[in-house]
Formats: sequence, C-alpha cells, structure tokens
Amino acid sequence: MTTDSDVEVGREVLTFPPDFLWGAATAAFQIEGSTTADGRGASIWDTFAATPGKVLAGDTGDPACDHYNRYASDVELMKSLGLASYRFSVAWPRIQPSGSGAVEERGLAFYDRLVDSLLEKDIQPLVTLYHWDLPQVLEDFGGWRNRDTAYRFAEYAAIVHERLGDRVQAWTTLNEPWVSAFLGYGNGIHAPGVTDAVASLQAAHHLLLAHGLATQALRAQAPDSHRLSIVLNFSTIWGDGDSEASREAVRKVDGLQNRILLDPVLGRGYPLDVLQDTTWLGDWTNVVRDGDMETIATPIDWIGVNYYNPTRVAPADPGHVPAGPHAGLRGVTIEPPRGELTGFGWEQNADAFTELLVRLSRDAGGVPLVVTENGSAFPDVVDAAGRVNDVQRTKYLVDHVRAVHRAISEGADVRGYLAWSLLDNFEWAAGYSQRFGIVHVDFETQQRTVKESAVALSRIIGQNGLPARGYTV
Repeated sequence: MTTDSDVEVGREVLTFPPDFLWGAATAAFQIEGSTTADGRGASIWDTFAATPGKVLAGDTGDPACDHYNRYASDVELMKSLGLASYRFSVAWPRIQPSGSGAVEERGLAFYDRLVDSLLEKDIQPLVTLYHWDLPQVLEDFGGWRNRDTAYRFAEYAAIVHERLGDRVQAWTTLNEPWVSAFLGYGNGIHAPGVTDAVASLQAAHHLLLAHGLATQALRAQAPDSHRLSIVLNFSTIWGDGDSEASREAVRKVDGLQNRILLDPVLGRGYPLDVLQDTTWLGDWTNVVRDGDMETIATPIDWIGVNYYNPTRVAPADPGHVPAGPHAGLRGVTIEPPRGELTGFGWEQNADAFTELLVRLSRDAGGVPLVVTENGSAFPDVVDAAGRVNDVQRTKYLVDHVRAVHRAISEGADVRGYLAWSLLDNFEWAAGYSQRFGIVHVDFETQQRTVKESAVALSRIIGQNGLPARGYTV
C-alpha cells in the first residue's frame, strides 16, 4: 500500500498480494536448550556436539536461547514485530525419547503452551515435524540408513498432529532432507557424522519415504483446511560460460542438489540423469521397493523453499571427484563465491533467488511455494546505545524480499516469506560463531536485542511491501 509520505517523496512501492504470509523461522535444537528437561531423550545432535572436534569451540545445544523456558516472552517479541506467522520445529526426542513407543506428555504439553501463546497473539503457527534432531536410539539402529526409521517417523508425526491439529493448520514433514542425508551421512560434517556416499543416497530415499508416509498419516487425520508440505533447500546453479561442458557441469550439480529430491516429491521419480551419474558408486537404489515412489509422491499443498546463496560450478577432468556433499559428483569443480559474502562466506546474490523461484514455480506443476528460510549471518555487536545496526543483514533482507516480488511479477506463485532466523542461535557445526538472527541474543545473559533488520522486516510487514529502491524501509 502506498502512503501519502511515499507519494510526497516520489518513491515507488512494491506491494505484495493481500494474503501474503510474513513471518520468521527457528528450529527446536537451535533455540530450545533444556536438552534433558522433562524427559527429553538424546538426539543425534546431542551426541555429535558432545564428540570432541565435531562442533566449533565444543559448543552444544544447551542452553542455546533457553526458549524452552522463555517461549512466552519470545512470543511477545514476535507480536511486537508484527509477525503474522512463526515456523518452529517439534523436537522428536521430547515427544518420544526413544524414537518410538511411549509418549512423553511433558514434551507435548510444551508445544501445547507454545501454540496457544501464538494463537493468543494472532500469530499463525507453522509446525515442522523434523529439523534434524533424530532420537539417538534410532541412530543406534542405523538412523536414516534404516528403512524402519521412516515408519517410526510417520507414527511420531501422527502423534503430534493428533495433539496439535485442532489448532495448527500448516504442517511440514521434513526440513531440508538434503542436508540430513548428504551432510549427515555423506561428508559427515553434520550429525550423525557418517562418511559414506552410498549411505547418504540411501538415507535420502528413506527420508523421502518418511515424508510420504507421514503425509499420508496426517492426511488421514486432517480436515481439508490443513495444508501439508515439505521444505527443501535449493540453490541456483551457475556455470562459468555457455559451453556444452559448462552446461553439463550445471546439469550434474542441479541434479544432485535440486532435482534429486524435488522430482520424486512431485511424482516424477528420481531423475534418470542423476541415476546415471551416480551408478559408479554402486546400486544405491536397491533400497527402493515397490510402491515407494507412489508414497513419496503423495500430494502436498505447498513446497517450502529455503534459499541462501547460488552455487558456481565449472567443468573438470572427467575423473575428478570434488570435495563436498554431492554424492556421486564427478567431472565438476565447485567454484569460489563472488562479490559480497556473508559471515559464512556465502555469496549474496538476490538475482539468483528470483531466478530460482521462477524456475521452481514453473517446475512445480501448480504447487504453490512459500519461502520458509532466507537469511544471512554476520558478526553483530550491541553498541553503546544498546542497538544492533546490522546494515549488511538489512541490505540482504531488503534485496531478497525485492527478489521475491520480482519473481511474483514474473509469474511465480509464491505465497509467503519467512526470515531465517528469529533469534541468533546454535548454528549446528559452527556452534555459536554465526549469527543469523534478526534479534540478537547474548548467550551469557539471554538478553534479546531487536536488530535493525528486524525493524526493517516489521515495517515491510506493516505495509505489505517496501520501496523499490534504497535500504531505508
């Protein structure tokens, strides 16, 4: 909506659709803390973080942001920022400490309280059922390498949905199964720390199967108003030129990064070129059984899109196997990022985001998109006046929100934007060294300080749009 002050200064305002969903996102293990409270069992991330050398500085998930105890004030903070939605994950080990069987009532009661608090503030809860914190007991039996884990996940999903489904309408099965599979079981930089390329591909299949089984279980319980989804992490893949070799490099990485999970979810099965590219590893598809692909393709209502940066690639010697998580990749090098980088060393490029959203919307066959994560890490400090003037993050946020608007104007069906992350938090293997939050957290005192990026997002939400130019919103 254009205000009188905008007209006076002649600023063009980019307005989003009237029902566009604005919000922010978090994950249970990254913010909750209280990792042994109220009967919670151990997760693979508890074990991984307790293993020397796995997480920077020996950081662990306790106390993180102490959100388990401070959720009420955090919800008040969300309300003050004008968030219309909040995407959070449920910690499986809080609900079933051993990954199956007995249910821990105190764990369910926490999410009851959280959901009720959100609804009291007119904030729509978006529940993610799995954000990487697999119960350690299940990993002891093979974790996502074990087909049985998919069935245990579907049972857990039904338990949570039965409890919260009377109040929560938006549900996501898995967050970034690509990361769970290929960083957890491929190059081992995430929990559980396994390094086995074939195992990572098999884990990816079992994760997709878990998604399909859980979607079926929730659909059987859910009224028609419930919206079911999966959240995938994508990257725009750019080559080093327009040669056939460059295009081939792009195809290979796009297949192993984007299409390997998206295509099965959309009912197209595993891409044939990806199967061919990975045959040299061995027959990892021996875990695929009759009916699996139909289960994985159970219809969903929207696709969650997590995006942070593009990936640049170039052709290499046919036998070259690059370091990294792309199982089976050969004949390609991953090129260094260019231009301005985030604190994580990731390339900042909003044009790649527009390109990705337009492409995904075209490929999704009518399934809407929601941006479920988008953000940047920088080494923020609270100044003497008690403020966090995070200029770089604010610029990243504004550029990428504009990128979403451009994608919509080019025909992409994007229904919402959720910033990552609401709070600075435990950033997995990087510990507490990387700050993604639009709210600063002092991990010693648990003091929350609203950053300028949060103020910018709040203003964008308030006017359902932003100026076409500049970074003062």
